[in-house]
Amino acid sequence: MAVKVKNGRFLLYSFTMLLDLQTVSQTKGSTQFFIFNLFADYILPYKEGWAWTHELLYLLELLGVSDRAARTTLSRMKQQGWFETDRDGRRSRYTLTEKGRAIIAEGDKRIFETPIDNWNGEWHFVIYSLPEEKRPLRNELRKKLVWFGFGNLAPGTWVGAHNRQAEIEQIVQEMGIESNVSLFAGRRTGLMTDEQIVAKCWQLDDLESMYADFVMRWKARVEPELNLLHKLPVQQRFHLRFMLTYDFQPFPRKDPNLPTVLLPENWSGFAARRLFTAYRLKLNEGVPEFFENLSDYQVIK
Repeated sequence: MAVKVKNGRFLLYSFTMLLDLQTVSQTKGSTQFFIFNLFADYILPYKEGWAWTHELLYLLELLGVSDRAARTTLSRMKQQGWFETDRDGRRSRYTLTEKGRAIIAEGDKRIFETPIDNWNGEWHFVIYSLPEEKRPLRNELRKKLVWFGFGNLAPGTWVGAHNRQAEIEQIVQEMGIESNVSLFAGRRTGLMTDEQIVAKCWQLDDLESMYADFVMRWKARVEPELNLLHKLPVQQRFHLRFMLTYDFQPFPRKDPNLPTVLLPENWSGFAARRLFTAYRLKLNEGVPEFFENLSDYQVIK
């Protein structure tokens, strides 16, 4: 496992960690997914990565999670190494471990990653040949490549527009398949165009429809009351902002974040990201103060 610290945040590129990250991001609707989002977007930035148990139960109740489901999941996540707990008298608190901070940092990196505006035309290739007895490793490698924005160009050949060399090398080393994988980078020199490569590797039409649906649904939900958001109870603004981010989070698993020059004109992904960013900012009014004074809003259980 390799951990790097950057700007006070933990960055971890680990085969087992990315397995956990994919499991969390794919289990949409699970209490664990809610808890990770809560810590990533609120507990870590506003409460330094820890919260009293009664605060977490209150926040999760605002999000529709029952007391029993919350307690059970928090206990399980502690056993899995995401949190550590300590007590102060009758009160207990949950604190993110380095492992927990690392998975949040990797998830944040993908969801908030900006598109490439000045692409140099260079593609990055991962080429592998894994025998049948290593099929489980082959399948897991494919999942990791999709997470990092690679598309399947040909059997055993994956291509992406981002330089993910450090991440891929770390994963391959931890999987013990260095002799089966090669990394290359270069420009296209002929025959297939860049646009044809994109069409072969990614289903942009499906992604376009998903982004357009996201924009339509959230405009209908927020736009009519945009000028009245400041009148909403802060708990309601928190709930809306949380669900907005929750609804946007599947996109990093499906969107390779291609350079803008390779995307269709009027790409809905741009509108979706602008809406996502703007609404998160507007809905955040009063939320930091809400988290600083949680004890004023809820009853200790």
